Amino acid sequence: MPAVEGALAVLLVLGVAAGFALGVGESDASDAQLDAYAEDAATILANEPPRHRGGTRLAEVTGSEATFDREKGALERRVGRILPANLMFRVETTHGWVGQRKPGGVRTGVATVTTVNGEVTIRVWYA
Repeated sequence: MPAVEGALAVLLVLGVAAGFALGVGESDASDAQLDAYAEDAATILANEPPRHRGGTRLAEVTGSEATFDREKGALERRVGRILPANLMFRVETTHGWVGQRKPGGVRTGVATVTTVNGEVTIRVWYA
């Protein structure tokens, strides 16, 4: 019996050591949470009234290059207030983008909204 217990103890120790050496795969829960953050921001922006003209804030910023240039600072500040402080973001339109450059190799959450003037894509990732 002591030999069996010793063999089981060795297997247990080797299993724990292998777990540390190989690591545990990342959970898909963080991907789902990032997608939820992006969707929430997109939903809020898609339903907000414009600052000047247009059906919504997003329709306004996609209206033309001039309106995008005029509104991009306000859009960046608004998205920064919507999202938690531990997130970075990038909002992409046909006329440009606001936010940060996404570093390579990071998991992101993505949401796309179609407006009368084109698509707006919001990408979020952990800082």
